[in-house]
This record gives sequence, C-alpha cells and structure tokens, in this order.
Amino acid sequence: MKEPRSTHMMAAHNLLRYLKGTIGQGLLFPNTSKLQLTVYSDADWARCEESRRSTTGYAVFLGDSLISWKSKKQPTVSKSSTEAEYRSLSAAASETIWLQ
Repeated sequence: MKEPRSTHMMAAHNLLRYLKGTIGQGLLFPNTSKLQLTVYSDADWARCEESRRSTTGYAVFLGDSLISWKSKKQPTVSKSSTEAEYRSLSAAASETIWLQ
C-alpha cells in the first residue's frame, strides 16, 4: 500500500518537474543593458473591501530584465495610504538587499 505524500514532498516534486521542463529557458541580459538594479514599488490602499487590507507590489529589474516581482495583500490594515506605501517600500527594500 502506498503512503500519502506530504505537502512539502509534493511541492518539491512539482518544482523539480517544472525545472526539468524548462531547462532550456533563461533570462536574457542584452550586452547593451547596464547591470544595475532598478526597483519600483506601489501600494493600493485598503483595496480589499472585506478586510480593508492594502496590496503591496514591487518589480525589480537588472538592467532591462525583470528578475523579481511580488504582489500580495498586506498582513495588517494600514491606517493611511502613506503607511501602506511604507509597507510596500519596506518589502521592496528587503528584496533589493537580499538580491544585492
């Protein structure tokens, strides 16, 4: 009798299957592009009508190539659009520091 797989094992299996299927793909870094990080971030204050939570979003480019991005509902309710923007900037800054 086969034992059920754990969620982590299934996720790892799916990741390996994805990597195997995309082995020939990669990121394009044109030689005319400067290897400089550029980061854009934004927040959508109180977008969710049910929870009033804001959405964080950011995009990180290395030269002209997008290398990282995220869009996620913030874990807490922001009291102002400024607070929502600061939370978004914090997430983008953390990602930028990790990438550097």
